[in-house]
Amino acid sequence: MFIARPTPLDGLICLETKGFADHRGTFVKTFHAAAFAELGMAFTPREEFYSTSHRHVVRGMHFQAPPAAHDKLVYCASGAVLDVVLDIRRSSPTYGRVCALELSATNRLSLFIPQGFAHGFLALTDGALMIYKTSTVHDPASDQGIRWNSLGFAWPLGETAPLLSKRDQEFPALADFNSPF
Repeated sequence: MFIARPTPLDGLICLETKGFADHRGTFVKTFHAAAFAELGMAFTPREEFYSTSHRHVVRGMHFQAPPAAHDKLVYCASGAVLDVVLDIRRSSPTYGRVCALELSATNRLSLFIPQGFAHGFLALTDGALMIYKTSTVHDPASDQGIRWNSLGFAWPLGETAPLLSKRDQEFPALADFNSPF
C-alpha cells in the first residue's frame, strides 16, 4: 500500500503510494492508520488544509513551535511542486540540512514531516494543489518560519523572481534563528 523511501534527513519519510488507474482516471489512497503504524509512523490527523499556487510561487519555510508543534503529511494532488524540508532540531545529526523532492499528481509521492522540521515548496506548475494533514490544530501564536532564501539551498528559479507573501519575506534568516526544538 505504501513504500517508505529513505531521505537524507533523519526522521523525514518519503512515501510512495500505489494508485489505481483505468479509463475513468485514477484512485489513490493517501492515508491509512494501520499501514502508517507498520512503517513506524504514529500519526493521527487532526486538521487538513490545501493550497493552490501559481507557477513560481514559493511558500515557506513554515512550522508550528511547541507546544502546538505538529507532524505533517503533505502531497501534491494536481500539478507539481519542489517540496523543501529543513531540519531545525538542534540535537539532530542532520540539523540545518535540506531535503528537496518533487511531489506531483503523476509520481504520487508524499512526505511525512515530523515535528522539528520547517516546510516549504516551489510550485513548478500553475494550479499546483498541495494537501496538508496535521496532527495538531493550527495555532496562529505558534506559527513560525525561516526565510526561504537563507538555507544555502539553490531554488531552481533561474532568473525568475519568486512570488512570495509578505509574511514569508519577513521571516528571520536561518543564521539568526533560535530553534525551539
